[in-house]
Amino acid sequence: MIEITPEASAKIKELMQAPDRQGKVLKVAIVGRGPDGYEYSLRFIKPDDGDPDDQSFQVDGIDLLIDADSAPKLEGARLVYIENAYQTGFQLDNPNPLWEDPVSQAVQNVLDQQINPGVAAHGGWVMLLDVRDEIAYVELGGGCQGCGLADVTLKQGIDVMIRQAVPDIKQVIDTTDHAAGSNPYYQPGKGGPAESPF
Repeated sequence: MIEITPEASAKIKELMQAPDRQGKVLKVAIVGRGPDGYEYSLRFIKPDDGDPDDQSFQVDGIDLLIDADSAPKLEGARLVYIENAYQTGFQLDNPNPLWEDPVSQAVQNVLDQQINPGVAAHGGWVMLLDVRDEIAYVELGGGCQGCGLADVTLKQGIDVMIRQAVPDIKQVIDTTDHAAGSNPYYQPGKGGPAESPF
């Protein structure tokens, strides 16, 4: 199911030596999707605290529980441990696609290959949340959340590019709470321009 590299195995075994981790197992689960792919949870739990449907197995002497819903999406994944001057921590290299639905995956490909490289230059990202009834639901983050041009970016860029590349999508809806975050913008009021926050 999941491969554990020697470096990751050694680090897990080291962490399991802590008194509060004695007798625990490592539970692995996918907890969502983000701008960089799947988001994961790796935590030590008591064996009895797992869900009844969790898959249990052992790799290199390490007892693992894999969340039942996550298991098919973790097939062939590789757990690595990285420690260098730039980053330290575990990483799951997962060969599985983010979406099983081909339309959703096609939208994701447009985001990955065409849209996110462009908005990343401005510190932003666009994440696909769901596709239902020919509508793609997206969320803008980073520099795009609260940006006064987010509506223009959505309507003239993101919406157009997705619908051109994926004809099954008829509409793109931004679900972002642009009033939250560190740089919220203000919607124009009736009969006048947007109110300045300064």
